[in-house]
Amino acid sequence: MDGAGDDVVMRGGHVLTMDERSSVASALAFADGRLTAVGTDAGVSARIGSRTRVIELRGRTVMPGMIDGHAHMDREGLKSLLPSLSGCASIADLVERVRRIAAATPPGQWIVTMPLGEPPEYLCSPDMYAEGRLPDREDLDRATTAHPVLIRCAWGHWPGRVPTVSIANGAALRLAGIGPDPVSPSPRLRIETDAAGMPTGRLYEDDLQPLAEFTVFRRAPHFTEDERALTLAASMSAYNRYGTTGVFEGHGAAPELIRAYRAARGRRAPSVRTRLVFSPGWSGASDDDVRAWVRERASRLHGKGEGDEWLRIEGLFAELQARPDDARLRAACEPRTGWAGFRYDCGLPPERLRLLLEEAARAGLRVCGIQAGMAERFAEVGARVPIDGLRWVVAHPATLDARQIGAIRDHGMVVTTHTGAYVWRRAAATLQRVGPALEETICPIRSLLEAGVPVSLATDNVPVSLWPCVWHAVARIDRDTGAVIAPGQRIDRMAALRCATVHGAWLCLDEADRGSLEAGKQADLLVLRDSPLDVELARLSHLEADMTWVGGRQVYPGGNA
Repeated sequence: MDGAGDDVVMRGGHVLTMDERSSVASALAFADGRLTAVGTDAGVSARIGSRTRVIELRGRTVMPGMIDGHAHMDREGLKSLLPSLSGCASIADLVERVRRIAAATPPGQWIVTMPLGEPPEYLCSPDMYAEGRLPDREDLDRATTAHPVLIRCAWGHWPGRVPTVSIANGAALRLAGIGPDPVSPSPRLRIETDAAGMPTGRLYEDDLQPLAEFTVFRRAPHFTEDERALTLAASMSAYNRYGTTGVFEGHGAAPELIRAYRAARGRRAPSVRTRLVFSPGWSGASDDDVRAWVRERASRLHGKGEGDEWLRIEGLFAELQARPDDARLRAACEPRTGWAGFRYDCGLPPERLRLLLEEAARAGLRVCGIQAGMAERFAEVGARVPIDGLRWVVAHPATLDARQIGAIRDHGMVVTTHTGAYVWRRAAATLQRVGPALEETICPIRSLLEAGVPVSLATDNVPVSLWPCVWHAVARIDRDTGAVIAPGQRIDRMAALRCATVHGAWLCLDEADRGSLEAGKQADLLVLRDSPLDVELARLSHLEADMTWVGGRQVYPGGNA
């Protein structure tokens, strides 16, 4: 089903091998999905046979396929399922857009749209519309009263700020049971009312993870398991466009997402190698439940876990419990998880979390967590039960000081970054929070690399391309101020490319099989018209692949070059 790939020779280019010497070759060959030679034009051309496809690179650059260390890849395809409100310059435009959607929708059927604002961040504010305000129930009622209409709030980690807002028309409010003087199920969900106590249709959420869709709008359509499976091919194609050939989903995958990936795997050949980390749900769990879970799962999630070279499920995600009441509200909709794809009740109170981590360490299980606080907890466990060699993952920490970096190094951890948030979008705010004396602790990629810690670049799906992340690591520019943040943490382009390739393979436990272009490794690669080592710095973030190959099969743009 997957195909063995073509017998191909590429020559006349600049091949960035990313091997230990960072060698540069001019040609390569692959067959049956694996590289057979990397070297000079003359040496590799000797392998050309009657059935060999020869690609003349004409000076283009070839490099290993990029590996996204924290991708949330499935979300990209899901976005295509909901009508877009992008490009509306006024509320009048939005009303007309919804009216056209309603005209093509059977009466009584829900209309659920993408959030307000523009992708990939979906930032919204009253001044984005000519009327100087956000739409409300009456506006949506002008579009249709024959359908319940819900404008979903953004997944809060896309804009990276609160409040997020969802908007409903009168029919949707009635189905949700929202009438005069409504009572919210959570203090972090505000159902706006007018002076008479009537709901305006706007609901504001002071949390980055949505609540309204799992509580008051629970009756509105959710993404189904089959929809997740059917849209994964489009998600993979979106990532292939920029040269991504592998992803690591360290935030954890709920059972519905795992089943969707497996269903998609059975339908067609994948174009992205995917590594999923299991997301447990702990509602009502006792200490004995935690121990039993580890015993039952250890053999399946140990090491490289279950699966094959295209799809594997390994290790587990863990975090400290926060706002358990809200977590339970979201988890009550299980198996549906919305944009998350992970379980909302995956957190544990401190002592039970320590128990889980220690039991996982004893069982040889890999654990992934988010932010520097989890690095501290990992180190505490590692001092009692060795975790060296298990490659526990600390995902996109905003700051790390020298002591924390030392602990990460000493316990063999891996770090995935979120440069889009902590260098590009929120570095100035983080600097204001930590103070000038600690500026160099902000997303400290250089310090981590100098300590010998593998660092994998990651998009977090904002946007799907890793090239902005490469540029962030090199330039370190804050979007709002234009200032260079933590200049001592800038790295050169080759180091950034290694983070996007070699270190991504290390994160996936696949360094022996991919991440560099060497004979015997998987033929996962991309061809670029411009060299990422020489292109103008301002253009580095905008690079796209001319071609992307995975397992010796061309997956982008498709067809022959």
